Amino acid sequence: MNDWSNNYESGYQTAAQAENEMTLQRYVAGVMRKVYGKMTLGLILTALTSYFVANNPTVLNLLFATRGIVWILMLAELGLVFFLSARIDKLSTGTATVMFYIYSLLTGLSLAPIFLIYTGASIAKTFAITAVTFGSMTLYGYTTRQDLSKFGSILIMALIGLIVSVLVNVLLLHSPMFDLIISIVGVLIFVGLTAWDTQSIKRMCAIADPSTMGKIATMGALSLYLDFINLFLYLLRFFGGSRN
Repeated sequence: MNDWSNNYESGYQTAAQAENEMTLQRYVAGVMRKVYGKMTLGLILTALTSYFVANNPTVLNLLFATRGIVWILMLAELGLVFFLSARIDKLSTGTATVMFYIYSLLTGLSLAPIFLIYTGASIAKTFAITAVTFGSMTLYGYTTRQDLSKFGSILIMALIGLIVSVLVNVLLLHSPMFDLIISIVGVLIFVGLTAWDTQSIKRMCAIADPSTMGKIATMGALSLYLDFINLFLYLLRFFGGSRN
């Protein structure tokens, strides 16, 4: 059976259509490699920053001596995410990428205390578990033919509910049992978001103007970075071994 027949039986009417589809797939795969590359560099920057700060008491005390600095860090992180999301069309690819790495550094600063709360071995174990879980779900999101868009609104509403629940428990309830429930739900939400975000980024790469691919790679890296970090933090509540 010739190549044309194989292409036709695969769903293509002509060899040219098959070639165009393969070219598009290679192009999308190239952009996705940039997404994962930027995300990985962001995670490395976060990990190195956290480790450096946690092992330098002077820097650690300077950053966390007052609650005000903690709030400044949190607001700076939120501000960068919102600014990038709102202004990405007007930013250059280079500027957007630098802002993403600045965000990764700020996250590293804010996560430094986990090295004082949990043992290094348990952090490494949780990171490995997170990497395997994240990798499995992002691979599923990239390869599945199932349309995951219908789950997007559900996941976003669940995420909003999760944030509200966390605030209620921190400010009012202080319930360990409710915190456990929140952690379980948090893991499930970010597992789902990893697959959904991956598929959304892939589809965006397939239809967007090639001139915007650098920005899409940065925003895609930010989305998956946030999924990874949040999944890691929720899993750490289950697998993290306390130093005390």
